[in-house]
Amino acid sequence: MNKGIGKFFTKKILKLITLLVALCIITFALMELSPIDPVTAYVGASTKVSAEQRALIAEHWGLNQPPLIRFWSWFKSIISGDWGTSMIYRRPVLEVIGQKFLSSIWLMGISWILSGIIGFVLGIISGVKEGKLVDKIIRGYCYVIMSTPTFWLGILFIMLFAVKLGWFPVALSVPIGVLSENVGFIERIQHIILPALTLSIISIASICMNTRQKVIEIMSTDYVLFAKARGESQTKIVFNHVLKNVSLPAITLQFLSFSELFGGTIFVEQVFSYPGLGQATVSAGLKGDLPLLMGIAIISLIFVYSGNIIADLLYRVVDPRIREGQDL
Repeated sequence: MNKGIGKFFTKKILKLITLLVALCIITFALMELSPIDPVTAYVGASTKVSAEQRALIAEHWGLNQPPLIRFWSWFKSIISGDWGTSMIYRRPVLEVIGQKFLSSIWLMGISWILSGIIGFVLGIISGVKEGKLVDKIIRGYCYVIMSTPTFWLGILFIMLFAVKLGWFPVALSVPIGVLSENVGFIERIQHIILPALTLSIISIASICMNTRQKVIEIMSTDYVLFAKARGESQTKIVFNHVLKNVSLPAITLQFLSFSELFGGTIFVEQVFSYPGLGQATVSAGLKGDLPLLMGIAIISLIFVYSGNIIADLLYRVVDPRIREGQDL
């Protein structure tokens, strides 16, 4: 068992290292091919900056070096623990990422829990009531949501709940003109509800549809048919047979949805001007902040990859057959 776990983690770590190196190379190459000039993005549209000053700025940030030398210099420094300094925020990259990630983790965490619970419940109801009116309504909702762009849904929520009804603030994570440390818990909740709701509604559809399909498969198995023949109620069948068999795939899918969750966060934070990691990603890309963008790419990959590892571990713990097969 211990040997199997050790082999499992060794494979995962080696794969993670390979992915990180490939991601760094691809991200750097794409930034080099980008038409964005980091110096111009740094100084803005000002025409008062002379060519000499631009050259000094490029030299300060190492932008006057050939691409391969710049990449190798950055790669060596990040291995030594120095992630560089953000050109936008003028602060260490790890400090910026830590602050932004802390803001985003609340948004992603609330959305992740809401989408998992609601999607799972709706999937079970839809699967158990296959072909009936409630199933058609749930499927219709999922099809509409799956084809709805995240940013469009966010704009719609702002227009309806923030502008027209005035129930929630329009944007940001704290009231305008108030320091973060002076903001109360209720005010933070008011600012996070609309972004979290937008993000969770989008994620509900995929979890619901996958859970529904699994429930339909379970409901057609011999042991469920036998339970029906014995006169067991539908409620007992759901609790005794369906939940046990559908929980593992649903939980696994929930952890595998980390990538979808992070991708959706980028759009949601842009729409709601929420100062999190997603908004920092867009700013770093548009302003050519290579150190920050590379740092965010690394953290994002580790975050998504962690979800995949947790999903694999859950399979190994809950289903011994998978553990035994991988240990051979």
